[in-house]
Formats: sequence, structure tokens, C-alpha cells
Amino acid sequence: MTVVTTLPDHRLLLVHAHPDDESIGTGSTMAHYAATGAHVTLVTCTLGEEGEIHVPELAQLAAAEADQLGGFRIGELAAACAALGVADHRFLGGAGRYRDSGMMGLATNEHPRAFWQADLDTAAGHLVEIMREVRPQVLITYDPNGFYGHPDHIQAHRVAMRAVELAAVEGIAPAKVYWTAMPRSVLEAGLSHFTDSSDNPFDGIESIEDLPFGTPDPEIAARIDATEHHAAKEAAMRAHGTQIPATSWLYSIAGNFGAEFMGVEYFTLAVGEKGPGSGPYGWEDDLFAGIGIGLDDDGSGRAPVSAAGVR
Repeated sequence: MTVVTTLPDHRLLLVHAHPDDESIGTGSTMAHYAATGAHVTLVTCTLGEEGEIHVPELAQLAAAEADQLGGFRIGELAAACAALGVADHRFLGGAGRYRDSGMMGLATNEHPRAFWQADLDTAAGHLVEIMREVRPQVLITYDPNGFYGHPDHIQAHRVAMRAVELAAVEGIAPAKVYWTAMPRSVLEAGLSHFTDSSDNPFDGIESIEDLPFGTPDPEIAARIDATEHHAAKEAAMRAHGTQIPATSWLYSIAGNFGAEFMGVEYFTLAVGEKGPGSGPYGWEDDLFAGIGIGLDDDGSGRAPVSAAGVR
């Protein structure tokens, strides 16, 4: 028997490259929307097999040894999603379909399963399958530079944007696509604050122009204030213990700036119409702003799905 259920009116899809990217970059946003009853779907493109291990007793899991880090990180990601209140998580094409490519220019970029080598339309097709099921109105991924230039982040951007194109042909594309961003004003404040710090994440950086990321404030479209969920984001980050050590500068910043650092995230709008906002640049405070919700089943309203996950 096929049992038809109905997903919530608000549906958010996030496309990230590796386990832990979701928590660092969008954890508070995910926790915020999950708490409001939205359906939050996280798609992670690789298992993060090439990550640097910060737990000495787990060093043998490294790619150069047992090559079991990816499997271990599946558990870390599950714990992080639980902390964020996100129940719907998938790996693109299934767990292990695509491998962590490592940093740009390394031999790992050439691995036959490296995500960097993935056929674009095939990978995008896996994402379109999820779009058919979930019918998200909003999608979040990285900008064309993958925020900071990692090949898997760049590929995640390419795959997500190609999937949006393919979904548009079927009439099921998200109404809005956002890219993660960091306002230059926020970076400038951090650069100034940590100049004399012994745990300076900007060490060696004299100007924000030297950073591989940073968006002029007028180009920011949305500022999601989820400070009430900053603890959930920190818990999710701590779940990724192999990648984010307890001594990480991320926690140092959190200690200095508290909920403001952990709970506020920013985005640029790549596809769709900007909704109502506020402040000098009209920043949205809701990613669903301006979208007609609950109208019908054409991709802008409710999405009936079967118990098997297929409309």
C-alpha cells in the first residue's frame, strides 16, 4: 500500500561538499528553519575522506593508512544533524559515490571517484531526483569559487546550479537560490579584533583584500539571525571532532563574540526575486521572503510524497 504524506509548506535544500561544511557555514540557519517546522534537506557530496584528522588515536583512519575516515565521518555528520534538528540528510548519489578530492592541485584531484572529476550532468541528475521528491522552494550552496577555492566546493556549486537548470525544464526548480557569503564589514571587524591575538585566524593577513572570500555589504541579500540556535551550531561543530579540534580558533571566536558569531549567517541571492528586507541594504531576514507558500503543487506550494519517497 502506498501511503501519501505531505511535506511542510516551507522546504529548504542545502548542498555542501563535505561533512562539517554544513555546520560551520549554515548550521544556525539549518537549526532555525528546522525549529520553525520547515523541511530541511541536507545533501553532502562526499564523505570527506581526505580530511585532516585532529584526534591522534584515530590517525590510522587517514587516507594514506586504512582509508576509513569517510566511514567514520558519516557518524559525525549524523550526530551533527541531530544537534541541528535536521532529520533529512542524503549523500549525493549515495554514500561513497563521490570521493573527497583534497585541496586544489593535489594528486587526489585525479582519483577516479574524486568529486572534482564527476560528470556534471550525472551528478546534477542525482540532485534533481531529490528535488522531484522534496520540491524545495529555496536552495543554498556556494558561490562559483566555492567560497574559498576548494575543488569540491566549486564542484558542489556547479552541480547545484546545473541541477537548478535541469529542474527548471521540469518546472520544479527552487524559486530562490542563495550562496553562502561573509560581508566585508564583518571580516574587517574580525581582522581588527584578532590582530594581537595568539590564536589569530587572520595571521599573515594585512588586508581583507588578501582573503579569498568576502562580499561587499551591498551585495549581501539576506542576514539570518538565528542567535537563539547558536548552541545547536556549536554542538554540531563539536560532533565533527576529527576535523574541528576543541582548541579550534572557531571556538575562540565564539567565546569572544558568543551568539553573534555562532548564530548569524549571510547569503547572496543568485536566483529569484529578493523579498522585503530592512536596514541600509534591505537585507532579508527570511530566505522564504517574497515566495508564495501553500498555493498548489507546482513547486511553490505543498509537495505530496509517497512513503517510499517518490511523488
